[in-house]
Amino acid sequence: MRIILLGAPGAGKGTQAKSITSKYPIAHISTGDILRANVKEATDLGKNAKSYMDSGKLVPDDIIIAMIENRIKEADCKDGFILDGFPRTISQAEALDTMLKNLGVSLDVVVELEIEDDVIIKRLTTRRSCKSCGEIYNTLFNPTKLEGVCDKCGGEVVQRDDDKESVIKNRLSVFYEQTAPLIEYYNKKKLLVTVDATGGKDVVLKLLEKGEYKQ
Repeated sequence: MRIILLGAPGAGKGTQAKSITSKYPIAHISTGDILRANVKEATDLGKNAKSYMDSGKLVPDDIIIAMIENRIKEADCKDGFILDGFPRTISQAEALDTMLKNLGVSLDVVVELEIEDDVIIKRLTTRRSCKSCGEIYNTLFNPTKLEGVCDKCGGEVVQRDDDKESVIKNRLSVFYEQTAPLIEYYNKKKLLVTVDATGGKDVVLKLLEKGEYKQ
């Protein structure tokens, strides 16, 4: 399948994507991971993106789309992929439509992860990340064995600046302004399904396996 996961920050897009790709041979495409990989490998696109990032500017849509196109052409995307964190705006969705059409690829479903703001705030303010390997923890339901120390690599585990409550509320405002319109955009295309994302990490996988959803 070719899937877009759509939802507010903290809705669980990355968690649900990992749940699906751990069981099925489809690729998890995270725009953040693609950006970091291109910058690290110093590709032409990565160098271009880095110039924007270093000056504190948003990386233009055409650079992101080109990175995603290169990624989708890789062998592990042959049997499908999950897009996590993209598109974020109507203009990005339209650019993605054009790119996929040119590749002869079509989307199967866009899954909206629905969750209340207060749940997101609680979930994100208790989230912690390893500065070394990026492993994610939560002080409530998935804490480290030793406080502040990563179970996986022994690195320092901290609260990211964007997981602080004031920042989260701002990120939610941006989501409702820029990304929420995609719900109607994909609904009109008969691609959208909605799932309650307050459940466990396998909630989307079970939904897709059973086909128990309404468009």
